[in-house]
Amino acid sequence: MRKIGGFALWSNDGEPITVPHSCFAERLGDYITLTESETTALTRLEERPRDLRRGTILLREHDPMAELFILQRGMAMSYVLLDDGSRQILRFLFPGDMLAVSALVYRDSPQTIVAMTDLTVCPFDRTLMAGLLTEHPRLAAVIMVMNQMEKVALTDRLAALGRTSAKVRVAALLLEIRNRIRLTGQAATTDFALPLTQEEIGDATGLTAVHVNRMLRQLEEDGLIARGAGRVSFTDETALLRAANYVNRFDGLDLRWLPPAR
Repeated sequence: MRKIGGFALWSNDGEPITVPHSCFAERLGDYITLTESETTALTRLEERPRDLRRGTILLREHDPMAELFILQRGMAMSYVLLDDGSRQILRFLFPGDMLAVSALVYRDSPQTIVAMTDLTVCPFDRTLMAGLLTEHPRLAAVIMVMNQMEKVALTDRLAALGRTSAKVRVAALLLEIRNRIRLTGQAATTDFALPLTQEEIGDATGLTAVHVNRMLRQLEEDGLIARGAGRVSFTDETALLRAANYVNRFDGLDLRWLPPAR
């Protein structure tokens, strides 16, 4: 057995094999050791890559939808528009994420998804997901696990919007973004490129851009972060974690219940 493209893979006779790269398989391979047939099935979801420019809307709120997407490269976000015209950002999306999962439930999109950078997505029909879940129940279980992790992280943000200070919200979002970037293998240190504007941070935390700027400066003055050239570094991560009351929902998992590979 060996690692290929970030995940373990072997043939039936125990020999290592080479398969086309799958960003989604690499993501799931962080949680389970994939078999050849599982990896092949996941690779089929990424057979139609599509490049999009920054600012392109992949899916609009209330648009009909029948496809899901795997994000291969770049960063996107999902949001809803409120009655007063303001925007509430729901999720920031990174390589390996599955987008528009609500297509499995609804005819029309409950949110807008837009490219925050130049990116590559792979659309696939939701009928492919039906086949994947039927033929590979272990993959169905891991996909359910990932969706639950996202749900709990979103619940944390919702609780923070109603019950925590502006400083706590901004600190928690910085930690969340850094940890999500780490999952893609792009950042192994406390220093990372912050891909968000202050307006986008505000739309995710329920603050104005002016208030976000003030909170970032306060975190700097408290010796918790440093900023420069579009990058952020955590100068005292332990204190920042304590100040943000942050729990990393992509860590500390217990997946011993997952069914074994067939």
